Amino acid sequence: MIRYTLVCEAGHTFESWFPSSDSFDEQAARGLVSCPLCGSGKVEKGLMAPRVARTNRGERSAPVPAPLPEAPGPSPMPMIAEPEQKLRALLRAVREHVQSTAEHVGPRFPEEARKIHYGEVAERPIYGEASPEEARALIEEGIDVAPLPPMPDDRN
Repeated sequence: MIRYTLVCEAGHTFESWFPSSDSFDEQAARGLVSCPLCGSGKVEKGLMAPRVARTNRGERSAPVPAPLPEAPGPSPMPMIAEPEQKLRALLRAVREHVQSTAEHVGPRFPEEARKIHYGEVAERPIYGEASPEEARALIEEGIDVAPLPPMPDDRN
């Protein structure tokens, strides 16, 4: 386990444990690391003093622990606050509803959306993938589209 000192874009400093350096990088890239004080997802590793093993085997002095930053308020906040948990649950419910009631057309989404819009095929709910440029083009043509953002903990 590695303990990192982390700093958000607002300058709040806090610490968190990760199984490895790669684990921190992966979780940060997926938006799973956020500041417990302001909720910002823009978090970077702060400066840390490395822990160096002693080379002499003489008398050991007691280690001096590094001071921890004081958390405001009576108790520390969880990494994911209750409002964010509720928002994630709502987003997950919306995704599940769309996936259970619409046809997944994958990368054919722009083509299928145009066919439906121009009456070339029967109207039906669909979802799939489109690049930002393709989505913009659909909107400029007057075709209603909305993003279905991935959840931070989605595996696909």
